[in-house]
Amino acid sequence: MEALELLDIIGDGETSRVQFKEIINSPDQLTAEMAAFCNCLGGKLIIGVKDETGKIVGLSSHDIRTISSMVGNVASNNIKPPVFVVTEVVTVDERKVLIVEIPQGTDKPYYDNKGIVWTKNASDKRRVTDNNEMARLLAEGGNLSADEMLVRSAKIYDLNENEIFDYCKQKAKESGKEFDPDSVSDFAKLLENLHLYKDGHINLAGILLFGKEPQKFKPAFCIKAVSYFGNDISGTKYRSSKDIIGNIKVLYAHGKDFLLANLDNIQKGQGFNKQGILEIFEVAIEELLVNALVHRDYFKNAPIRLLIFDNRVEIISPGKLPNNLSVENIKAGQAVLRNNIIASMGSRILPYRGLGTGISRAYKAHPDIELINDDDGEQFTVKIPRHL
Repeated sequence: MEALELLDIIGDGETSRVQFKEIINSPDQLTAEMAAFCNCLGGKLIIGVKDETGKIVGLSSHDIRTISSMVGNVASNNIKPPVFVVTEVVTVDERKVLIVEIPQGTDKPYYDNKGIVWTKNASDKRRVTDNNEMARLLAEGGNLSADEMLVRSAKIYDLNENEIFDYCKQKAKESGKEFDPDSVSDFAKLLENLHLYKDGHINLAGILLFGKEPQKFKPAFCIKAVSYFGNDISGTKYRSSKDIIGNIKVLYAHGKDFLLANLDNIQKGQGFNKQGILEIFEVAIEELLVNALVHRDYFKNAPIRLLIFDNRVEIISPGKLPNNLSVENIKAGQAVLRNNIIASMGSRILPYRGLGTGISRAYKAHPDIELINDDDGEQFTVKIPRHL
């Protein structure tokens, strides 16, 4: 890094990805700082700069050797699992600054040597004590998906047995076999084999896919649908508004019905006696709605929102894109499964193949679709212009 680049970074002040330290004497302090970066988006720890003012005070050669050795020891021995970091010394006006580049971790959560999990809170750090936040870190590290979480208040009788049998019949048929519900002597064992039941409890996937009343246990996992007058999300007048509840199959069907009922069929060159063409192609509606239901972040206690304005439709899913997936990646057909059970079973319940190509098909139908990955707000928005 050049001195001018470092000065620009320092001039912008501390952020969730840049931290200043005048000096570090404690391995425990360094461990907490580095673990916090690993559990978030990674970043730079810049040592030799006052954190209050951003003034460069510099380090002696002895300080740099001591801290660099401490960094290597902390990265290898104090953080669990170990991490790989890069250090660099930059000289500004004869003052030496040590830069420690810490990557975002791929095996979250990262603990210090006391078993504490740290994360970033803007430019500061804090302990992780919330179970949902810990579960999200596990999910980001590939160690847990939200749909595996147990819903301890749910019982087997809260599932729709007939829908589960229908699923099993479809699965067996694809393998050239037959499934006979009368042959099931242990329903709990069947649920275990389907990865919907563990340790005497239904998991979230079971409730969302086959629950009789999923919102009885997870009220926020519904769809909030509104058709507005005008184009302002803060508007107070609407044409239609509905809270859609039910399992994922019902949410999809009723969500699609709401969109179709509130969009226009337009005459595009066809004769008067022929039905108009839906202003947003149905294939795009199907793909984007399925994408929201299958790939949303179920660690976030929030509904999917379907918002219809005079000039556009917005489908807003809780949760930003996972694991460094970008808008460009998903346009190209790349996918990272966030909800493994829902995604694997969804192909027999929804119009979904699980190939990562749904967004591509929606784009082919409507090249003017806009995708917005909101890191700060932790939501993913699809905007589809209405062709009036």
